[in-house]
Amino acid sequence: MTTRGEIGGGGLPWSVELAGRFEEHWFTSEALQQNRLGDPHVRPLWVYLPPGYDSERERRYPSIYMIQGLTGQLDMWRNRTPFRRTFPELADELFATGGAAPCILVWVDCWTSLGGSQYLDSPATGRYHTYLCQEVVAWIDDHYRTIADRDHRGIAGKSSGGYGAMISPMLRPDVFGGLATHAGDALFAACYLPDFRRSVRALRDHYGGSFDHFWRDFRGRPAFSREWDHYLLNDWCMAACYSADDDGTVRLPYDPATGELVPEVWERWLARDPVAMVPAHADALRSMRAIYIDAGIRDEFFLDLGAEAFRRALERIGVTDVYFELFDATHMQIEYRYPISLKFLADRLAA
Repeated sequence: MTTRGEIGGGGLPWSVELAGRFEEHWFTSEALQQNRLGDPHVRPLWVYLPPGYDSERERRYPSIYMIQGLTGQLDMWRNRTPFRRTFPELADELFATGGAAPCILVWVDCWTSLGGSQYLDSPATGRYHTYLCQEVVAWIDDHYRTIADRDHRGIAGKSSGGYGAMISPMLRPDVFGGLATHAGDALFAACYLPDFRRSVRALRDHYGGSFDHFWRDFRGRPAFSREWDHYLLNDWCMAACYSADDDGTVRLPYDPATGELVPEVWERWLARDPVAMVPAHADALRSMRAIYIDAGIRDEFFLDLGAEAFRRALERIGVTDVYFELFDATHMQIEYRYPISLKFLADRLAA
């Protein structure tokens, strides 16, 4: 029999003892009630409290909201890959070692049965922007010792979560004063449009040109067991977020028989592109206390190009105090980057 410290010299791979602690809640949302997809309006919500929170009873803390990419659901933050710590563990280590100013971290679930919400209000998916920016933020400030001010509140995410981290402070600068985007969806002509042609072929060859047939097939077998699943799910999910009519009808930005763009619908997508949104939200972006942007140079979705385009759009409006880095990686398994942005946000928002 061996004891805990004797295996491998570095601790066990199954768990890590935290210096801070998590409180896990079920949050009942009014904004998500009766959403068209019938997705749950009661959502898990995690709150991480840094070391010292319980002993320093008068101290208040900045807060940073953590959001996920497409298909992300909250419990996936604890998924472990070999020889690597999860981001919750990495974040705790950062605060435990004094590597960053202590913050309250809020881990928000905005999953939908189409894969995600893009953290927007949509008649086709639900009012996830309202849920995040109004309901959750207000509840956290009421129940925890936050510094309840936008200058001390940030948001961070990767991929679709990176998209949400870019657009939420633009749309609600009264709520968020800092952002961090890791390979966030941006420059839609580079990251979305090239896959439309793949989707059209998949629809033609396997589903008679029908997304309804695709969804019936997708939900009747193991998800992502066919090579075209990601393209089709992504196209429909994004259309539900970016170009749904008021009655919930989802409008595709292309003809599913040919891939030919439907200009009036594609323009609705482009209006949601963070790069295109920058000029109209220049004042909000100039007011940010912290902006962090990064992406891998081998990103499969070419979101490194979107990162550069977003940085240049910020530069054109005079925002140059930005942490920007392109690093040698793909889109996947870049959780080791998250503590870098967390430190950047935490230190800026604590000042």
